[in-house]
Amino acid sequence: MDRTVRFQQPLLLRISHWLNVVLLAGMIASGLQIFHAYPAFAERGAEFCCWPLAGKRFPEAVRLGGWLAGGLKWHLFLMWGFVLNGLVWVGWQIGSGEWRRRAFRPRDLRGAWEMAAYYARRRGEKPAYQVYNGLQKLAYTGTFALGVLAVATGFAIWKPVSLPLAGWMGGYVWARFWHFLIVWAFVGFTIGHLFMTLVVDREATRSMIVGAYRDPAS
Repeated sequence: MDRTVRFQQPLLLRISHWLNVVLLAGMIASGLQIFHAYPAFAERGAEFCCWPLAGKRFPEAVRLGGWLAGGLKWHLFLMWGFVLNGLVWVGWQIGSGEWRRRAFRPRDLRGAWEMAAYYARRRGEKPAYQVYNGLQKLAYTGTFALGVLAVATGFAIWKPVSLPLAGWMGGYVWARFWHFLIVWAFVGFTIGHLFMTLVVDREATRSMIVGAYRDPAS
């Protein structure tokens, strides 16, 4: 059986993808170190409605920085790398016009549902698509939105006085909570992404390393 190349993953996209893996892992680990200094969201002596694990700390093995100041230094350093990498990615998407093929639109909803059913082994035949299926478009658009929210909430709690962002998010306590919640959204996406690419569609992982995505052809 021959294998034909369906499309080529651009080099810049592959570099950006793997940089994000490293940067996000470091930011999550350093963020947990920062959270370790005060593992709650309400002000001292107050109660917070939506975090039942107040006072529970994450193990040292998953934290980066060693102490609060170390965690902050790592987090801010990696954050600027994440922002720069994101700006380069967005600039390339706009300049190349690639965003038109990757952006999720309402008409892609059916394709995303069908592909999700295929990945969940509820559908035997892989849905037909051109270059990017509906679920891939949803992933691209959703992770971009998460990245923007992560940066916005991060700046809100980093500069709560000089920037008005925290007030728009319900106050400093809520801005910190939204930032923390986005972390777990990234973790959940990563778990699902790994399952889909390593268990169901291994060629997707290979293409993000070597570039060419190959489909079996009869």
